[in-house]
Amino acid sequence: MASCPVQSQIAPRGLSAEEKRVKLIEIFHETLKELEKLGPKMKGIVSQSVKEVLQGLVDDGLVQADKIGSSNFFWSFPSQRGAMMQNRLVAVKESQASHRAQLVELRASIESEKAARPDSEERAQALNKLAAAKKEVTDLENELAQCGACDPVKVEEKKRAVMLAKEAAVRWTDNYLLLLSYFTRQTCVDPAEIKKYLGVDDEYEDIC
Repeated sequence: MASCPVQSQIAPRGLSAEEKRVKLIEIFHETLKELEKLGPKMKGIVSQSVKEVLQGLVDDGLVQADKIGSSNFFWSFPSQRGAMMQNRLVAVKESQASHRAQLVELRASIESEKAARPDSEERAQALNKLAAAKKEVTDLENELAQCGACDPVKVEEKKRAVMLAKEAAVRWTDNYLLLLSYFTRQTCVDPAEIKKYLGVDDEYEDIC
Protein backbone atom coordinates (compact mmCIF):
# COMPACT_ATOMS: atom_id res chain seq x y z
CA MET A 1 0.00 0.00 0.00
CA ALA A 2 1.57 3.23 -1.12
CA SER A 3 1.80 5.99 1.42
CA CYS A 4 1.14 9.58 0.47
CA PRO A 5 3.89 11.98 1.41
CA VAL A 6 2.82 14.48 4.06
CA GLN A 7 3.90 18.02 3.39
CA SER A 8 4.59 19.95 6.56
CA GLN A 9 2.96 23.33 6.63
CA ILE A 10 5.21 26.08 7.91
CA ALA A 11 3.51 29.18 9.29
CA PRO A 12 4.50 32.29 7.42
CA ARG A 13 7.17 34.28 9.17
CA GLY A 14 6.09 37.68 10.47
CA LEU A 15 7.63 40.75 8.88
CA SER A 16 10.35 42.62 10.71
CA ALA A 17 10.07 46.35 11.27
CA GLU A 18 12.58 47.07 8.49
CA GLU A 19 10.81 44.72 6.06
CA LYS A 20 7.54 46.53 6.80
CA ARG A 21 9.17 49.86 6.01
CA VAL A 22 10.60 48.60 2.71
CA LYS A 23 7.34 47.03 1.60
CA LEU A 24 5.28 50.04 2.59
CA ILE A 25 7.42 52.46 0.64
CA GLU A 26 7.17 50.11 -2.35
CA ILE A 27 3.44 50.80 -2.33
CA PHE A 28 4.14 54.49 -2.94
CA HIS A 29 6.24 53.63 -5.95
CA GLU A 30 3.67 51.21 -7.40
CA THR A 31 0.25 52.72 -6.72
CA LEU A 32 -1.52 55.79 -5.34
CA LYS A 33 -4.45 54.05 -3.66
CA GLU A 34 -5.29 54.11 0.03
CA LEU A 35 -2.47 52.71 2.12
CA GLU A 36 -4.45 51.19 4.93
CA LYS A 37 -6.37 49.04 2.48
CA LEU A 38 -3.44 48.13 0.24
CA GLY A 39 -0.91 47.51 3.01
CA PRO A 40 -2.49 44.24 4.18
CA LYS A 41 -3.68 43.22 0.71
CA MET A 42 -0.52 43.86 -1.36
CA LYS A 43 2.38 43.69 1.10
CA GLY A 44 1.17 41.60 4.02
CA ILE A 45 1.41 44.43 6.52
CA VAL A 46 -1.16 44.30 9.31
CA SER A 47 -3.49 47.27 8.91
CA GLN A 48 -3.05 48.28 12.55
CA SER A 49 0.67 48.91 12.00
CA VAL A 50 0.39 50.85 8.74
CA LYS A 51 0.04 54.26 10.41
CA GLU A 52 2.93 53.63 12.78
CA VAL A 53 5.26 52.49 9.99
CA LEU A 54 4.13 55.34 7.75
CA GLN A 55 4.90 57.90 10.44
CA GLY A 56 8.37 56.41 10.76
CA LEU A 57 8.95 56.85 7.01
CA VAL A 58 7.76 60.46 7.25
CA ASP A 59 10.09 61.11 10.18
CA ASP A 60 13.02 59.71 8.19
CA GLY A 61 12.17 61.86 5.19
CA LEU A 62 11.46 58.91 2.91
CA VAL A 63 7.80 59.92 2.55
CA GLN A 64 6.48 63.47 2.28
CA ALA A 65 3.27 64.50 4.05
CA ASP A 66 0.94 67.47 3.90
CA LYS A 67 -2.47 68.29 5.38
CA ILE A 68 -5.03 69.98 3.17
CA GLY A 69 -8.27 70.72 4.92
CA SER A 70 -9.25 67.62 6.88
CA SER A 71 -7.32 65.24 4.60
CA ASN A 72 -3.73 64.02 4.94
CA PHE A 73 -1.76 63.52 1.72
CA PHE A 74 1.39 61.41 1.43
CA TRP A 75 3.72 60.97 -1.51
CA SER A 76 7.10 59.50 -2.35
CA PHE A 77 9.22 59.14 -5.49
CA PRO A 78 11.64 56.32 -6.35
CA SER A 79 14.49 58.81 -6.74
CA GLN A 80 13.88 60.37 -3.32
CA ARG A 81 15.83 57.79 -1.34
CA GLY A 82 18.76 58.07 -3.72
CA ALA A 83 18.74 61.86 -3.39
CA MET A 84 18.73 61.57 0.39
CA MET A 85 21.63 59.13 0.37
CA GLN A 86 23.52 61.44 -2.00
CA ASN A 87 22.95 64.40 0.33
CA ARG A 88 24.13 62.37 3.29
CA LEU A 89 27.21 61.29 1.36
CA VAL A 90 28.03 64.90 0.51
CA ALA A 91 27.59 65.91 4.17
CA VAL A 92 29.83 63.07 5.35
CA LYS A 93 32.51 63.99 2.81
CA GLU A 94 32.40 67.62 3.92
CA SER A 95 32.69 66.56 7.55
CA GLN A 96 35.58 64.26 6.69
CA ALA A 97 37.38 67.08 4.87
CA SER A 98 36.87 69.37 7.87
CA HIS A 99 38.23 66.75 10.26
CA ARG A 100 41.24 66.13 8.06
CA ALA A 101 41.98 69.86 7.98
CA GLN A 102 41.75 69.98 11.78
CA LEU A 103 44.08 66.99 12.01
CA VAL A 104 46.64 68.75 9.81
CA GLU A 105 46.42 71.86 11.99
CA LEU A 106 46.84 69.81 15.18
CA ARG A 107 49.85 67.99 13.82
CA ALA A 108 51.42 71.29 12.75
CA SER A 109 50.71 72.72 16.22
CA ILE A 110 52.31 69.67 17.87
CA GLU A 111 55.42 70.02 15.72
CA SER A 112 55.58 73.74 16.51
CA GLU A 113 55.34 73.07 20.25
CA LYS A 114 58.02 70.41 20.01
CA ALA A 115 60.32 72.84 18.21
CA ALA A 116 59.71 75.45 20.92
CA ARG A 117 60.56 72.90 23.62
CA PRO A 118 63.60 70.99 22.37
CA ASP A 119 64.68 68.02 24.44
CA SER A 120 67.61 68.87 26.67
CA GLU A 121 69.12 67.71 29.93
CA GLU A 122 67.89 70.86 31.66
CA ARG A 123 64.29 70.32 30.47
CA ALA A 124 64.42 66.66 31.48
CA GLN A 125 65.52 67.65 34.98
CA ALA A 126 62.75 70.25 35.21
CA LEU A 127 60.15 67.69 34.18
CA ASN A 128 61.47 65.24 36.77
CA LYS A 129 61.21 67.92 39.45
CA LEU A 130 57.67 68.73 38.36
CA ALA A 131 56.67 65.06 38.53
CA ALA A 132 58.25 64.74 41.98
CA ALA A 133 56.44 67.87 43.20
CA LYS A 134 53.09 66.57 41.93
CA LYS A 135 53.68 63.24 43.67
CA GLU A 136 54.55 65.03 46.90
CA VAL A 137 51.36 67.10 46.72
CA THR A 138 49.31 63.94 46.15
CA ASP A 139 50.99 62.20 49.11
CA LEU A 140 50.39 65.20 51.38
CA GLU A 141 46.74 65.39 50.35
CA ASN A 142 46.32 61.68 51.13
CA GLU A 143 48.03 62.15 54.50
CA LEU A 144 45.84 65.14 55.27
CA ALA A 145 42.72 63.16 54.41
CA GLN A 146 43.77 60.48 56.91
CA CYS A 147 44.07 63.07 59.68
CA GLY A 148 40.30 63.39 59.80
CA ALA A 149 39.36 65.58 62.75
CA CYS A 150 42.98 66.80 63.03
CA ASP A 151 42.78 68.49 59.66
CA PRO A 152 44.10 72.05 60.27
CA VAL A 153 41.31 73.54 58.20
CA LYS A 154 38.67 71.68 60.21
CA VAL A 155 40.40 72.66 63.47
CA GLU A 156 40.27 76.34 62.51
CA GLU A 157 36.60 75.96 61.59
CA LYS A 158 35.86 74.46 65.01
CA LYS A 159 37.82 77.23 66.76
CA ARG A 160 35.79 79.79 64.90
CA ALA A 161 32.55 78.04 65.83
CA VAL A 162 33.55 77.90 69.51
CA MET A 163 34.44 81.59 69.50
CA LEU A 164 31.10 82.52 67.96
CA ALA A 165 29.26 80.34 70.47
CA LYS A 166 31.10 81.97 73.37
CA GLU A 167 30.34 85.45 72.06
CA ALA A 168 26.67 84.52 71.80
CA ALA A 169 26.69 83.11 75.36
CA VAL A 170 28.26 86.30 76.74
CA ARG A 171 25.77 88.43 74.85
CA TRP A 172 22.76 86.51 76.16
CA THR A 173 24.19 86.49 79.68
CA ASP A 174 24.46 90.27 79.56
CA ASN A 175 20.91 90.47 78.29
CA TYR A 176 19.75 88.24 81.16
CA LEU A 177 21.50 90.39 83.75
CA LEU A 178 20.08 93.59 82.29
CA LEU A 179 16.58 92.11 82.25
CA LEU A 180 16.96 90.78 85.80
CA SER A 181 18.15 94.17 87.06
CA TYR A 182 15.27 95.96 85.34
CA PHE A 183 12.70 93.50 86.70
CA THR A 184 13.95 93.73 90.28
CA ARG A 185 13.91 97.54 90.17
CA GLN A 186 10.36 97.56 88.88
CA THR A 187 8.96 94.91 91.24
CA CYS A 188 11.29 95.23 94.28
CA VAL A 189 11.61 91.43 94.30
CA ASP A 190 14.80 89.86 95.66
CA PRO A 191 17.00 88.74 92.68
CA ALA A 192 17.79 85.52 94.57
CA GLU A 193 14.08 84.65 94.60
CA ILE A 194 13.83 85.22 90.86
CA LYS A 195 16.91 83.07 90.18
CA LYS A 196 15.53 80.33 92.41
CA TYR A 197 12.18 80.45 90.62
CA LEU A 198 13.88 80.25 87.20
CA GLY A 199 16.29 77.53 88.32
CA VAL A 200 19.37 79.69 87.73
CA ASP A 201 22.31 79.08 90.09
CA ASP A 202 25.11 81.49 90.95
CA GLU A 203 27.57 79.86 88.51
CA TYR A 204 25.45 80.91 85.55
CA GLU A 205 27.22 84.30 85.28
CA ASP A 206 30.72 82.76 85.25
CA ILE A 207 31.19 81.60 81.65
CA CYS A 208 34.72 82.87 81.05
